[in-house]
Amino acid sequence: MNSLAWKSFDSKFPSFASDPRSVRIGLASDGFNPYKIMSASYSTWPVVLVPYNFPPWLWMKKSSFILSMIIPGEKGPRNDIDIYLQPLTEELK
Repeated sequence: MNSLAWKSFDSKFPSFASDPRSVRIGLASDGFNPYKIMSASYSTWPVVLVPYNFPPWLWMKKSSFILSMIIPGEKGPRNDIDIYLQPLTEELK
């Protein structure tokens, strides 16, 4: 947690930063065409969580990644991805 972003977050929320039970996660998503046909309009968007509470040599291992959801559809979720992430956000709260 040495990045400037985490240091800024820690200064804004000192109670979160001081509690060792607080969970820090990163969220990543990227779409791909599962059928490998460039003209197909179908896409799949996996949403992966990465727990940052682990030491760096552990959180970048494949076994630490958490596949939280897969967003299928004719097109990618684009700006509406927050609608798909609402249940995940509520569960994490």
